[in-house]
Formats: sequence, C-alpha cells, structure tokens
Amino acid sequence: MQGALTTLLGIAVITLIGVGIRVLMMLTIQQRRERMNRQINERLRTLIAAYRTLGGSFTGQLTVDPTHLRELRVKAPEENGESVDQHEDKSSDRSRRIRDAVEAALSDIILLGTEEHVRLASQAARDMAAGRPIHTADLVVSLRDFIRTALDLGPIPKEVEIPLQGPTRTQGGGRAKGDGERGGNKGAGRGGGMGGAGGAGMGMGMGLGIGHGKNDSSE
Repeated sequence: MQGALTTLLGIAVITLIGVGIRVLMMLTIQQRRERMNRQINERLRTLIAAYRTLGGSFTGQLTVDPTHLRELRVKAPEENGESVDQHEDKSSDRSRRIRDAVEAALSDIILLGTEEHVRLASQAARDMAAGRPIHTADLVVSLRDFIRTALDLGPIPKEVEIPLQGPTRTQGGGRAKGDGERGGNKGAGRGGGMGGAGGAGMGMGMGLGIGHGKNDSSE
C-alpha cells in the first residue's frame, strides 16, 4: 500500500512538472508571437506612412526639389523691392516642406525597409544630397507591392494602369493659422486645431485596424 501511494505521488509530481513546463513554453511562445506581431505592425505603419508621403500625388510636380534655404538665399534676387527672404518665402516654402517630409520618409525606409527598399531609398538620398531632383515612383511601386503582400491583399490586376506617383503636396497650415490670428480671425485657428485632432484620430484608427488585421492573419 505504501509503495502504491509513493508511486502515485511520484506520478503526480512528474505530471505537475510536465504541465508546468508546457504552460511556461506556451506563455513564452505567445509572448514572442505578440512581440513579433507588434514589431510587424509598427513596421507596416511606418512604411505605409512613408508610402503616403512619397506617393500621395498623381498630378503636378512629381519630383522633389532638393534645394536648401541657404542656396535660395544666394540665388534668389530681390524683386520689386522685396527682400530675398520674402521672395523665398512666397516661392519655395511648399517645396521645402515636401523635401523635409521626403527626407524623413527615406530615413524610415532605410531603417525598416527590405533590401530593395533600402537600395532605392539610398539612391534617392544620394541624389538629394548631391542636389539632383528626386524621383520616387519606383520606390512607391516597391512599397505598394510589399504592403499589399504583407496585408494578404491580392496583387493589382495587370490591366489596371496606375499613373506615376509623386510626393504629397503639403499644406501651409501653420502660416495660414498665424495670418488668421494676426487678422483677428481666431475662429480659423480653432478650426485648424480641430482638424488636426481629427486627423490624429483617423491615423490612430488606421494603425489599430492594421494591427488587428495582422494579428488575425497570423493566428
């Protein structure tokens, strides 16, 4: 009788140890999977943002002007009694904002992109540093194909012709808001703030949607 109890106790201890090891392994695997999903989702959000920055326009100027402010101050002559800064402010403020946004997007792609993305982004960064106009169409196509594959979306049909894409044309919201405040139009300033908050909410919603979609596909 004593031997039977000892045997049963030994079996129970071994079973508990086995169950504990299995639970620990399952928790470790689950935590690793969740960490990988978070990394993938963050990478996708960053690359999607870069895609929208580099390919958010189908019309107008589809290249990036790499000219810097110091170069404009040297090259831009005074016209009609205006100062060089005023001339530059009117003619190239938008192109500078586009260039800054493209620079940030290229930096993100070099950090988180695939080998092809890094190669194309590095070439664009070298052209920008050398003062040559930047073309982003090839990089945009590569990003689009990667993002659609990562989200388990089907390929775009071959008969669909997508025009060349260029960088998003940014809006001069900051200066417009300042002008409105100087003119006494404070309501316009409040409207701009509400618009910014709405845009942030939409961005967070898109990010969460991507995260849930990816987690579902991984499971």
